[in-house]
Amino acid sequence: MALLCDLCSNTRLLSIRRPSIFQPGSPRNPSATMASAAERRNASPPRSRSAFETRISLVLALASQASSVSQRVLEDLAKETAKYAFPRRYEARNLEEALMSVPDLETVKFRILKRTEQYDIREVEPYFIAEATMPGKTGFDFNGSSQAFNVLASYLFGKNTASEQMEMTTPVFTRKVQSGGEKMDMTTPVITKQSGDQGKWQMSFVMPSKYGANLPLPKDPSVTIKEVPRKIVAVMAFSGFVTDEDVKHRESKLREALRSDTQFQVKEDALVEVAQFNPPFTLPFTRRNEITLEVEGKTK
Repeated sequence: MALLCDLCSNTRLLSIRRPSIFQPGSPRNPSATMASAAERRNASPPRSRSAFETRISLVLALASQASSVSQRVLEDLAKETAKYAFPRRYEARNLEEALMSVPDLETVKFRILKRTEQYDIREVEPYFIAEATMPGKTGFDFNGSSQAFNVLASYLFGKNTASEQMEMTTPVFTRKVQSGGEKMDMTTPVITKQSGDQGKWQMSFVMPSKYGANLPLPKDPSVTIKEVPRKIVAVMAFSGFVTDEDVKHRESKLREALRSDTQFQVKEDALVEVAQFNPPFTLPFTRRNEITLEVEGKTK
């Protein structure tokens, strides 16, 4: 009986020590294992792509990249469009101003010192502009203003030493200057000004404030950069398209109104400046324009 028990015990030990090929997860047929190994040894190397297949793969990769870029461009376009589709409004004092709107873009910073029925007195913080002289003797001639606008827009959108695209701002200024002239991601306003003895006008784009004095230099020598210092101005708003006759009429009206102001007076030799806040496709009665004259406090 003891011999039988020992035999059974040895049989169990042998069953435990069987080769691993019979363990779960291993092939139960040793010949299959050897055949698989032989197949791997005799397998041919991966087939190289043909030139045609390589070109197809490249085209597909470029198409995928272009799709991603197009999506980003569309997103940026939607954001920029929203700035015009959902404009901002100033505090209105009459029906005309209630209908005016301006794009939701960065603009010149100021604080209101005084507000009357006809005009505001503002203290304007310093800002930088890109400026170009307009051809022709009128400030709002379509051809002249278009040429100046295109030159400044080219600088803003990459024709500069950094090849950098800068943001739009508001407004665009058109203004007269002293007879000696002035030196200098789109911004608004655009400013147009007239050179007193030469009959020339100048247009200016306000530069995004994040650059400060570190603006890239223009590649076009007709564009100049300058800082506009802090100043106090009288501002009268009006709607519609701007013409030279309209500017003369409104400048005269603003000067007349300021004569009776007890706190401020027009600075000697101050010349008119016109700010235009809206893109060309804006309806005339919703456009915001401003006539500006620099003023100073009256001495008591």
